[in-house]
Amino acid sequence: MQSDTKAPLALKLSAIGGLVFLLAPIALIFLYAFTTEEKSYQFPPPGLTTKWLGVTLGRGDVWQALGLSLKVAAISTTIALVLGTLTAAAVARSRFFGREAISLLVILPIALPGIITGISLRSAFALLDIPFSTWTIVLGHATFCIVVVYNNAVARFRRTSGALIDAAMDLGADGVQTFRLVILPNIGTALLAGGMLAFALSFDEVIVTTFTAGNQSTLPIWMLEELVRPRQRPVTNVVAMAVVLVTVLPILAAYYLTKDGENTAGSEK
Repeated sequence: MQSDTKAPLALKLSAIGGLVFLLAPIALIFLYAFTTEEKSYQFPPPGLTTKWLGVTLGRGDVWQALGLSLKVAAISTTIALVLGTLTAAAVARSRFFGREAISLLVILPIALPGIITGISLRSAFALLDIPFSTWTIVLGHATFCIVVVYNNAVARFRRTSGALIDAAMDLGADGVQTFRLVILPNIGTALLAGGMLAFALSFDEVIVTTFTAGNQSTLPIWMLEELVRPRQRPVTNVVAMAVVLVTVLPILAAYYLTKDGENTAGSEK
């Protein structure tokens, strides 16, 4: 039975204040993407214009950085979906010595500070004489993308009744059919949500990328360089606005996909 008790006014004001504190800087990014002043940040802006949208679309360096970010995020997410799902299936469905230790090692990369992961990867690449390329960035991003997919998949595997898989096998289904008709429908939304979160994390990652990119620039690295050496400041805000939209939309989609995860078939057994 739900209570009709209203929240105290102080609690409402605190919640509103917290939201303003978190969202006001993001609102300023959107505002300065349309300012007429290109050399400094004035508040309020002296005027508003949409010309920076066209300027941004005409900048070749922006498109190059965007293309690299999308490529890295897509490949990293694909690797994470495969390895994260397989690891989750092994940990959730099998009993073996060291299972908990493996689970801890899988989630360790996202628990460690990014600078530690970046330094360790850079040292490993130097030791193995691996030149910096798109694939070194992908390897760096895959370390934490796998964790996101793993966490989503292992939770859904544990809520899915093993009796469903046993019943499918008893009825003559082979491994591929069992996965396609029984397992995938139950874990599909969790994998989609994990993939979206992994893509968003990879797309806006900075610290690990700094140590694994060499002379390449993903979109967040490009933005960082533009802030250090400003050139047409509103262009940076237009790109930042696009990054916000690209990262927020997958996260919102992942939330709505997983909020009804308790309805997984067989989870009550």
